[in-house]
Amino acid sequence: MIMIRLNDITLSHGSLRLFDGCSLEIAAGACTALVGRNGSGKSTLLKAICGNLRPQKGTIEIAGKDVSLLKPAELARLVAMVSTERVRVANLRCVDVVAMGRAPYTNWMGRLQPADYEKVTDALRQVNMTGYAERTMDKMSDGECQRIMIARALAQETPIMLLDEPTSFLDVPGRRQIADLLASLAGGMGKTILYSTHEIDLAVKNCTQVILIDGGKVQSLDPKNAKERERIDSVFRLPL
Repeated sequence: MIMIRLNDITLSHGSLRLFDGCSLEIAAGACTALVGRNGSGKSTLLKAICGNLRPQKGTIEIAGKDVSLLKPAELARLVAMVSTERVRVANLRCVDVVAMGRAPYTNWMGRLQPADYEKVTDALRQVNMTGYAERTMDKMSDGECQRIMIARALAQETPIMLLDEPTSFLDVPGRRQIADLLASLAGGMGKTILYSTHEIDLAVKNCTQVILIDGGKVQSLDPKNAKERERIDSVFRLPL
């Protein structure tokens, strides 16, 4: 099943046209890295897929549904987004941050039910952060905070997760841990994961698909294929 489909889209950032006639497919359960040089349009493309930016031409489909026709509540049950911004909220416990992911499912008063708290607890467990439930994020490392934001996306219980530079600000071990975690969520839970990154080696190691943005064009490449890996390396001028 195709979970994300771009149909001949044209997409701009301000007055700058980034994509013209871009088409793409991502299958259910795939762990996919979105790579490209700075300014190539990775973040813009993610915003369009999650419905925050409408293409000038073409359509974007999520689970077979046109994103432009979905109501916000419907979209929130299909796609969870983790931004690249650092989150440091004093006096707000991690469990409360993760609980925000349950917003699409709460009643009209926004109150969580026992079943919602079970989802929050399970999300913390899946990212190995159960012991941090009562801590506040202003007293945690970047890697720990990133895991909490991923837990919030998991609590949102969507089939698709989008992440913008999830390994930014992390040290080398932290980058590896997050990349491994995302691969395990796709492989173990069947989540469709799409994240932008500059960590080419980690993307090749952990992902089943690499989307390369180069000169306004997108290519879907198999990172395990030597010739296609060479194509990725050539854009970043990495040694083969």
